[in-house]
Amino acid sequence: MTTAYDVKILSTGGYVPGDPIDNAALEKLVGPLPDDVLEGIQVKTRYWMIDPATGEHRINNSRMAERASRQALERAGVEPDELDLIVVCTATPEYTLPGVATTLQHYLGLESVAAIEIRGACAGWVQALDLARRQLADGTARTALVVGSEAGSPILAPLFLDKDPARVRMRDRLTLYTFGDGAGAVVLRAEPVAEPADAADEFAFVNACVGGLRKPGMEIIGGGTDVPQAEQLRRRQLIQMKLDVPGTTAFSPHVFVRAIQEMARKDGRTLGEFDAIVLPEGNADYFADEYESAGLSAEDIQALSGRIVENLADVGATGSAAVPLSLDAGWTSGRIRPGDRIVLLGIEASRYVYTGLSVTWHASLPS
Repeated sequence: MTTAYDVKILSTGGYVPGDPIDNAALEKLVGPLPDDVLEGIQVKTRYWMIDPATGEHRINNSRMAERASRQALERAGVEPDELDLIVVCTATPEYTLPGVATTLQHYLGLESVAAIEIRGACAGWVQALDLARRQLADGTARTALVVGSEAGSPILAPLFLDKDPARVRMRDRLTLYTFGDGAGAVVLRAEPVAEPADAADEFAFVNACVGGLRKPGMEIIGGGTDVPQAEQLRRRQLIQMKLDVPGTTAFSPHVFVRAIQEMARKDGRTLGEFDAIVLPEGNADYFADEYESAGLSAEDIQALSGRIVENLADVGATGSAAVPLSLDAGWTSGRIRPGDRIVLLGIEASRYVYTGLSVTWHASLPS
């Protein structure tokens, strides 16, 4: 007889580097943004792994992943050597190889463990979580650590370091005000059960790239193999982040609406039957103001009110870390409670990927 396994999230962990950088402090470094633009992106503070005055690195991506991981493990009462599987998502590793997953393994003092890395940015952590829960559900592993970690500030630093703030381009300021660094993690465990979990307790997963024929919404160019290295060195910046602001503003809400509608169908629920929807950008004006035009009914818009869990204003857009950091904030604040049916939803702009996972929450806050 095939053994059935019950997979549960035991805990979360989160880490953001350094002191918060508020908009007033950032204005002194990179120049101002118009008030209506600041209100639209919603970010009030962010955290950078670099010293914003000098660009020096105060920590790295893998160490941020370690800090979030150790907090999640401690809250779960799990020792690192109990892990069978580590899955990490990041788009900003220290090196092409070795990856952050195996570096994190090294920092946790583990000689041997299954280690997988996904480069999926904002949508990738939910992909990583689903990959881990599938391996736990089929008995491949028993205890897993799933981490999202992002270090974007080293890419942003050349936009303003050693420059007169008044001469920083407005499109670069928009990027600088939007992004932050950090890491989030969860610990999962599978236990054998006599009977499979009830249908209402199962995970439901959705995933699609819906921008395969569109202009990329975001690109990080440099350090790859697109052109010879000598040609790369002649570029204005060795590594450059390009953001299609009009394109992402117009299309991202449509991606979200498609994602949340598919998630509801897959889970067999209406939006009003979910207790929480973890969507890092969910309260940003460029998202919320466009729900109706993107095809969401008035009833569903009303259902979203009060259900979105996010912390964009506090940490900025953190890429691979966005969903787990929002989840950590929602759990530790008591917004997400045992018995809640929640959706974890990631939207990634480079080719407009969405990914979603619904789960019944069981973890209780550590005393």
